[in-house]
Amino acid sequence: MSTPTQDADCSAALLEQVRTALAANTPILIRGGGTKAFYGRSIQASVLDTRSHRGIVSHEPTELVLTARAGTPLAELEAVLDESGQMLAFEPPHFGVNKAAGEAAETGSEATVGGMVAVGLSGPRRPWVGAVRDFVLGCRLISGHGKPLRFGGEVMKNVAGYDVSRLMTGSLGCLGVLTEVSLKVLPKPRSSLTLRLEMDAETALLRFAQWGQLPLPITAACHDGEALMLRLEGGEGSVKAAHASLGGEEAEPAFWRALRDHALDFFADPAPLWRVSVANDSRPALPPGRQLIDWGGAQRWLKTDAEAAAVRSAASAAGGHASCFTPGVCASPLHPLSEVLMRYHLQLKAQLDPQRIFNPGRMYAEL
Repeated sequence: MSTPTQDADCSAALLEQVRTALAANTPILIRGGGTKAFYGRSIQASVLDTRSHRGIVSHEPTELVLTARAGTPLAELEAVLDESGQMLAFEPPHFGVNKAAGEAAETGSEATVGGMVAVGLSGPRRPWVGAVRDFVLGCRLISGHGKPLRFGGEVMKNVAGYDVSRLMTGSLGCLGVLTEVSLKVLPKPRSSLTLRLEMDAETALLRFAQWGQLPLPITAACHDGEALMLRLEGGEGSVKAAHASLGGEEAEPAFWRALRDHALDFFADPAPLWRVSVANDSRPALPPGRQLIDWGGAQRWLKTDAEAAAVRSAASAAGGHASCFTPGVCASPLHPLSEVLMRYHLQLKAQLDPQRIFNPGRMYAEL
């Protein structure tokens, strides 16, 4: 299927596809650009391609709200925001390659808005501004009952159904077909500066803890294995003052985009990639391998050949969790849920997708 280039409301066609699948009790794989197809479990099902349903429905710069159809290319949305001096503050990754296939994504299959929300991954700024779900104001979706539903609103003060909209974030399409999303956006910072400070990882972690107690305009902090990278954002005066206090050499701001999209040399290592989420002041005893420390210590990217059980045991011992970003390494790429959490997930699945046709097994085999 060729990638569409014109904005179009194809919600009726998507609804008809879902109803046909329900009538035949046929599972469907919801897919946008395919750039995050590696994330979660691999499943076999009929593809429901959302890319024809695209376009920005509304954008109110003064209200800091944008509404877009699910198949809208993420790059297109960000370009519109950039023209208004605004941004998606949580820095969603694009990736741009189909890691499940180990090759470049098919021509034109850019990351989409629906995929951004369904996967729920955030970039380097996340600890300082919030995650994807914190910016979702509302959404439209097609449920497993074959009905179009709307949750939340299109202005920040409208909180009706807000939590239901958030539930769609990170659900990997297991609860329904996202057709439209309303997002809170933020103004771009007036000044931004990237710094490189020579120090080892342990010293960097100590600095993170110290700086967290100070009113510094830090919006990204990463140790890349060789040096500490910092991003300062805000007013020109506050950024200059922070630079004078912290020291360090100016570095290319493109580093953060490369980190966001896993384009740094670190990610080219052929060993399996794990994302370990822990408290930023913890010291997880992770298995041997290469580490890249992001989010001021709260997110560890780990390249290791260790068994999944060893990685997850270390993460759990530190009060965190671990997910594998390399396909085929383990049966459950996402960190296993507790019995109680799994029960809640199953109950929610039963309410929104009783026939289990939406991405069955993508998150967990039970779902």
